[in-house]
Amino acid sequence: MKNHNFYDNCMLCPRTCGAQRSKGKTGICGVTETLKVARAALHFWEEPCISGTKGSGAVFFSGCALHCVFCQNEPIAQGTAGKEITPERLVEIFLELQEQGANNINLVTPGQYVPHIIRAVEQARRQGLAVPIVYNTGSYENVDTIKALEGIVDIYLPDFKYMDPFLAAKYSHAPDYPQTAKAAIAEMVRQQPRPVFAWEEKRGEDVPEEACEGAVMKRGVIVRQLLLPGCLKDARNIVRYLYETYQNKIYVSLMSQYTPLEHVRDYPELAHRVSRRTYDRYVDAAIALGITQAFIQEPGVAKESFIPDFSNDYYETTYHRNRCLSSDCLLHRHTSNHQHRSKPSWRD
Repeated sequence: MKNHNFYDNCMLCPRTCGAQRSKGKTGICGVTETLKVARAALHFWEEPCISGTKGSGAVFFSGCALHCVFCQNEPIAQGTAGKEITPERLVEIFLELQEQGANNINLVTPGQYVPHIIRAVEQARRQGLAVPIVYNTGSYENVDTIKALEGIVDIYLPDFKYMDPFLAAKYSHAPDYPQTAKAAIAEMVRQQPRPVFAWEEKRGEDVPEEACEGAVMKRGVIVRQLLLPGCLKDARNIVRYLYETYQNKIYVSLMSQYTPLEHVRDYPELAHRVSRRTYDRYVDAAIALGITQAFIQEPGVAKESFIPDFSNDYYETTYHRNRCLSSDCLLHRHTSNHQHRSKPSWRD
């Protein structure tokens, strides 16, 4: 991707919209070729092996090709929120997050900027970037785009949203999502065929011992599956497919944090949270299959307060167990609007 402008007649994602993003036109993803980032800060709400106790260096990119009707990050998915930055600034952000102690650089919804990201990671590594790169995606990706990331990405963190094309069409306008996600995830696993962890050594007196005893992932694939209301059967089919296809080559993350927001009012079946009983049935089904490499969530994680604020004056103070971990968004250092929040609880 070095000798061609892939933002001309853009075909980076399966929408293949052909937008002239290099000439200032927006694609279906909602953005031009100019990098646009909504948030860059330490993030403590990922799976334990991603966030650890130090946090994941999350960079939330604006724009998305899926436009799910239940999207919990809608302002940035539509490309309306965010700050335009240069590729050089992106390199600096990667290095600053590493300097802050991030376990990794977590690229959130990055597919629309893959050519920029490849060059930025390569340059940052030449300047001393040594932490793993996480590719955090909805899995609506072209296989060729994922192939271009070989040697760049250490950890893939893809969703598998739907097995049923009807659901994919209804909620994400993408009936081809199931086969597209299968092919993309297969390529991710080809590149990272087994999970690799490194045990954290540092302990803090103000952090409970159990918070420091997890392993931080260095390479591998974790496939996320968000359980939607009324979609238990489809979720079970996804988990069955993943286990039968990949066994212990991957981890799965069984998510219960679906939060109904105002923009799902046209989909009344999505207007409520998943009950604890339904989620327990989901977990029981995974256990019955023989799955042991999985993350499951504790009760009470489906709250609007867990959705990051992408406003231009955002500063977050996150409470992690017994220690207050403060992270200043690198895009807006001058701000002072404090948001006090709890962290979703995961267990493995």
